[in-house]
Amino acid sequence: MASDKSYSITLSNNRTEKAAIDYVMQADRTLLNPSRESRKHILELLDLPSTFARAFDLIQVPGYVNLESEITEAEKHQITLIELKTTQKKLIDSPKGFFFGATQNEFDLAERMGDQFRFCFVCLHPETLGFHLLTLSELNKLVRTKRTQFQINL
Repeated sequence: MASDKSYSITLSNNRTEKAAIDYVMQADRTLLNPSRESRKHILELLDLPSTFARAFDLIQVPGYVNLESEITEAEKHQITLIELKTTQKKLIDSPKGFFFGATQNEFDLAERMGDQFRFCFVCLHPETLGFHLLTLSELNKLVRTKRTQFQINL
């Protein structure tokens, strides 16, 4: 059973992620927040299994802006999947200094999609507000340390 503290941390993280989505979508109108049904359609279009449904947060499709309610046509090579990583820490040289968690699924999808996948590092600190989009190869060039952590449910 989850503790009250872990529950409050989860709520805080959810609020931070929502703030990050709101910020980047306002800053870059080409970023789109797909609905659950849209995610399913995107995965089908990209010939990806449903196991990747939570491995991205936003998408980008040339010719569409986030003021539109629906994407009517998109070719699979045009769609870029975007996974947000967010901090409220003051980062002078963002994305350097980021500490974040990522799932194997996210890395597998990034590997599989190549240049059609970006990690979006969002800094919400008021003095260093901004974001950076990086491909997996660009991210790998910046990684200083990486460790594996197992999360186990019984």
